Amino acid sequence: GTSDFCVSPDKYVMGQTKGIITADIVHYYIYCNQTLSNPYQQPLTIFQRSLTTMQIQIQGLLQFAVPLFPTAERDLLGIQHLLNSSEASLHQLTALLDCRGLNKDYLDAMVGVCYDGVEGVLYLCLFSILAACAFTVMLCAIPRALRQIASRERDYDDIDEEDPFNPRARRIGSQNPNHTNMHSFCSYSSSMGSQNSLHPPAPTISNPPMSEYMNQTALFGGNPRYENVPLIGRGSPPPSYSPTMRATYLSMTEEQSRHFGSDFQA
Repeated sequence: GTSDFCVSPDKYVMGQTKGIITADIVHYYIYCNQTLSNPYQQPLTIFQRSLTTMQIQIQGLLQFAVPLFPTAERDLLGIQHLLNSSEASLHQLTALLDCRGLNKDYLDAMVGVCYDGVEGVLYLCLFSILAACAFTVMLCAIPRALRQIASRERDYDDIDEEDPFNPRARRIGSQNPNHTNMHSFCSYSSSMGSQNSLHPPAPTISNPPMSEYMNQTALFGGNPRYENVPLIGRGSPPPSYSPTMRATYLSMTEEQSRHFGSDFQA
């Protein structure tokens, strides 16, 4: 609607004032050309001439009638003061009825509505569309992110908790060192018992002191672990495994399996 109004605002104003104000008055104030005459010029001219005539007559009465009627001087001076005030008001009215001031206000209003106002509305619509697009993207991205997070959690849930190479099991083992150490000691003791039943007992190996082992584990692992003394020095892997240590541990297990298998066959 505002854009349609700004295409031809003059015709819109003339159409809205039709039947209320005469067309020559509206045309005079909208266009304000030097060739157009002021529609109020004739009444203003008549009023100005009437004031001038009355001032001349009052001036003559003051000059000729006051010597004959001294009591009339006060009334004549009051009339003269009223005529002077009317003339000042007439000049102010003439300035106000001039088209230049009203036409300037009209043009400023048209610039504010048709340029600044329409531009502001366009920017508002543009930023509203951008905000709607951003909100839509956010709504589409949040469910996808939640699905990815849920899939990661499911991947972690699928990991075997008993796997010694599981990072979660390593964290649990670091929180409960006594339980982990007892489990490893028992499992290793059971395997050693089965080996001792097949082979003569191996010679005793002197174990390093506990303080030396703790210093070594603190140096290489960053966190000393309280392992049982029989596990130290026998090739048993520590609770925390690196990829190289895991490969070594698996290769040693395969060699032991082949060795024991050949013994059983013999």
